[in-house]
Amino acid sequence: MSGISPTKLLIDWLRTAFIAIAIVVFLHYFVFHLSTVEGHSMEPTLQEKEWLYVNKFVYLFDHPDIGDVVVLKDPYEAEDGKRLLVKRVVGVPGDRIEIAGGHLYRNGDLVNESYTDIEIEGESYGPVVIGQGLYFVMGDNRHERASLDSRSFGPVHSDWITGRADFIVWPLKEIKTL
Repeated sequence: MSGISPTKLLIDWLRTAFIAIAIVVFLHYFVFHLSTVEGHSMEPTLQEKEWLYVNKFVYLFDHPDIGDVVVLKDPYEAEDGKRLLVKRVVGVPGDRIEIAGGHLYRNGDLVNESYTDIEIEGESYGPVVIGQGLYFVMGDNRHERASLDSRSFGPVHSDWITGRADFIVWPLKEIKTL
């Protein structure tokens, strides 16, 4: 009875491990990753400690759209890209954004924000026209100082957006599309 040599078995095992690791790395960098919600800036839509499926592939061929929940590099730390924020796109290139009287206006029209639970607290903002390659993002929590967003750091560069949050995947009772 002839068996497989230990050297051949080791080489086959290493080849399989290398291929599996390469596939995982490719998927993580170009297709999707999981991200955990930290803080309360996206309440009531997202709760702290929920896990999000973040689609990285979608923005390789398309651009963020109004209403997308995106994951982006913290603009204050964009160079190292370690801290990520979750926000909603409320303005795209060419839009005129203004916050007045507790309401968001896009291109002069009042925006119906069914995903929030209160009017926008705090100071008025704008009007400001969003430049090419830039996006205006806000957290869904509109209590004063509850969200670090474009009201404080301005519109964000498209290359700071790492993907679109498509699903809540954890905890199991909260699984849903965004």
